[in-house]
Amino acid sequence: MNRCSETGSVTVTPKVISRTGRLAIALSGATMLAGVPFAASAQDAEPETDPAVDAQPVTETQPATEPAAAPAPAQSADVIRTISVSGSERLEPTTILSYIRLRVGDEYTSAAADEALKDLGATELFSSFSIRNDDGNVVISVTENPVINRIVLEGNKRLDADKILPEIKLSPRQIFTRSKVRADVARIIELYKRQGRFAATVEPQMVQLPQNRVDVVFEITEGPKSKVRQINIIGNEKFSDGELRGEMVTKQSRFYRFFSSNTSYDPDRLAFDQQKLRQFYLTEGYADFRVVSAVAELTPDQEDFIITYVVEEGERYKFGDVIVESQLRDFDSDVMSGNLAMQTGDYYDAKAVEDTVEQLTELAGRFGYAFADVQPRFNRNKDDLTMDITFILRQAPRVYVERVDVNGNTLTQDKVIRREFRISEGDAFNSLGVQRTTARINSLGYFQENFEVNQVEGSAPDRIVLEANVEEQPTGELQFSAGFSSIEQFILAGSIRQRNFRGRGQTIGLSLNYSQFSRSAQVSFTEPYLFDRNISSGIDIYRRDFNSFNRFGGDRNTTFEQATTGGAVRVGVPLTEFMSLVGSYTLNYEQVSLDENLFFSDINGDGIAECDPLLAGRFLCDALGDRLSSILGLSLSYNTLNSRLRPTRGRNVSLSTEFAGLGGDQRYLRFRGRAQQFWNVANSGFIFSVSAEGGTIIPLREREGEGVDDVLLTDRFFLGEPQFRGFDLRGVGPRILTQPFSFNPATGMTDLDENGNPIVITDRDSVRDDALGGRNYYLARAELEIPLGTGARELGLRPSIWVDVGALWGVEQPILQDNPNGIQNLDASGNPLFVETVFVTNADGSVTATQIATINPIAADGVTANIPSIRNGSAIREVFLGDTPSPRITAGIGVNWNSPFGPFRIDFSQTIRKVEGDDDRTFTFNVGTQF
Repeated sequence: MNRCSETGSVTVTPKVISRTGRLAIALSGATMLAGVPFAASAQDAEPETDPAVDAQPVTETQPATEPAAAPAPAQSADVIRTISVSGSERLEPTTILSYIRLRVGDEYTSAAADEALKDLGATELFSSFSIRNDDGNVVISVTENPVINRIVLEGNKRLDADKILPEIKLSPRQIFTRSKVRADVARIIELYKRQGRFAATVEPQMVQLPQNRVDVVFEITEGPKSKVRQINIIGNEKFSDGELRGEMVTKQSRFYRFFSSNTSYDPDRLAFDQQKLRQFYLTEGYADFRVVSAVAELTPDQEDFIITYVVEEGERYKFGDVIVESQLRDFDSDVMSGNLAMQTGDYYDAKAVEDTVEQLTELAGRFGYAFADVQPRFNRNKDDLTMDITFILRQAPRVYVERVDVNGNTLTQDKVIRREFRISEGDAFNSLGVQRTTARINSLGYFQENFEVNQVEGSAPDRIVLEANVEEQPTGELQFSAGFSSIEQFILAGSIRQRNFRGRGQTIGLSLNYSQFSRSAQVSFTEPYLFDRNISSGIDIYRRDFNSFNRFGGDRNTTFEQATTGGAVRVGVPLTEFMSLVGSYTLNYEQVSLDENLFFSDINGDGIAECDPLLAGRFLCDALGDRLSSILGLSLSYNTLNSRLRPTRGRNVSLSTEFAGLGGDQRYLRFRGRAQQFWNVANSGFIFSVSAEGGTIIPLREREGEGVDDVLLTDRFFLGEPQFRGFDLRGVGPRILTQPFSFNPATGMTDLDENGNPIVITDRDSVRDDALGGRNYYLARAELEIPLGTGARELGLRPSIWVDVGALWGVEQPILQDNPNGIQNLDASGNPLFVETVFVTNADGSVTATQIATINPIAADGVTANIPSIRNGSAIREVFLGDTPSPRITAGIGVNWNSPFGPFRIDFSQTIRKVEGDDDRTFTFNVGTQF
């Protein structure tokens, strides 16, 4: 900064843009502020001021003194007699004078003036300022910095304004300063560097407004994302570059990693990768490993980075003596030492040491030692390359729960949270109970993700306070969706549900669904704690219309229609922490019907239409009618899953039975079993799961008729998509294929092959396929969910590979039809009908042939045989297939996607093994429906 002489002035004047110059900003580039230091220039004349502003300067004068006996000597010209301020607008003159150390009566010197200028500059409140001394009358002239009207961001497409504005110092109604602008430019560039955009630039602009206000505009050029082109590792001998790169979070940019966000350069990630390398080597026994250096260099084209690590591996160590020293009376050191997972002679593994500390701490917590301290003590023997470890379990008091605090719940009642606690006030502390409490509260789905019960020291060393600090989340759900499925075709669905009704933990819901083959409406209510006791109860009322179908020529055709109106009441009680028993009663009124225009005909010629086995099949005709089902159910479940919606570990096992016969028309016993197990493979994000289920139905009443199964078609099990991937809906199990013969209407006979056998058409597109269901089934599935990068996870993509194995069987073989020559029509008296050709001579001499129905097998001429009158479509052969427990096996890959227009599931499958008659499918997808 230039300084003035004793009578000079100093003025700091930044270049600004007037209000009339806004258009010139876009045309000439405006004023650049980033990186521009204050420009200080000496002024020969007093700066111009606005008379309206400077009309009344404030003057500081000496106070009056008592008259003296002798006249005072003349005052020196270097003594300050008055100090005035001009140019102030918002600031009071007295406030400005408080910033400097000049005072009336002081000696005015160049050094004092310089210090005053420095003090004014340090405030960053003025764009220009000067000091003038006129024979002891000091005048301080200032021009105040403008006030910021607004902050404008331009060009930020990859980083939203709500992510940038909280990070910068400038804000509306603050005083504009250049130092803050420079700091904000640097901060914005740093934010883009965090995203891997090292080519980002920021140019600040200032637009002058009336009343000494300005708009600050940050013009941002984001530039391309800087990728990691190459990762080099120097000094590694025991492990290859590829193995070490696989341990890092940062990945090299490759075309197949287009979903990954880890291919961009991030300095924080670089530091984290160094820790990952160290952790990897420590788990492999290299206790002396260190990263000598990690350097990231921009490529010459300034687009990508090349990262180079220099490492020293050191020697590989083994475990030496590994023991536990317990200072707690409840733990025997020798017994605990003998149960350690690590053994002398094993290669040293830092992860095993860490896990052992956690296990010992957890074990102590289960016995009530909430603040147990486990400290591993290491003794490195460089001579024989062994690592002796002593786990010291330090003395700690047994702890009791002083109280349980619940905070943050505004809607949810306290009792809804407290009843999930597995440990009560006054109980001995148990870490397992705390963990289970955390899992149960998380499973409610009412509060923030990753909720944890906090442990706080109580009023005494042996007291602890458990705090449940919850953050309530919305629990109401209103869903509307439309989609298309390869199974159900067009789908419409809507539902409204409240999972925490009135803050009592109750669930109430209404759902409506419509598709080409099904329609349903349901109202449900669930009370998890009936009368504040640990007894769950619920009621469901529903109406379900289902159109069954068969396949003909690749098309799906509706067969019978099943309408079910009913309700269910259920009550459940817990047997243990993870096991519960649920009883239910269901009452259904079912109506099963067929379209009479399609499947009914006058079979006997008596004028009465009835279900025609030729058109519908005997198995469908047997299923028609109205019936009442009264069903008593009981289920036993064991559940340790860590999540109800998307589990990653735990087990779920259930057994259920249903007895139909407590009144009503149906009599049967149905048994089902299901088991699931989930693993997070080595905490790698790969989720492996296996499941198995099976069921059987035992009829308790015999139905009359040959080939009639004792279990109705509508009560049997069916298997296929979506339960059994790789097969069509109802594509597995017993079925009847209705194959037509090659029939010649002119002769009334079936065509014969060269061997004289009737020709039957077996092409699947010309065959009618009717699934019969079965009494027994089993299904097993194994699936591995593959983790993707952060970007793909944010999109909701979850790919997986899977294998399914299953079968459906156990149904009475119906009476099959085999009519090579069809079935002859009958008259009202039951006589077979024939077709006789009658020739009539017209008046012009022409002859017309007319066919008439007759019961005479011989024509009127007594010689010609009449052709039998055959019913249309009666020349068929029915084949019964698929009734075997032989396993069907499919494998494939699938992707779940939580898309913006609804959940999406796609599967590509390969059939490894199937049975004749099964209907497999290579590709299936669902959009807008749950899966």
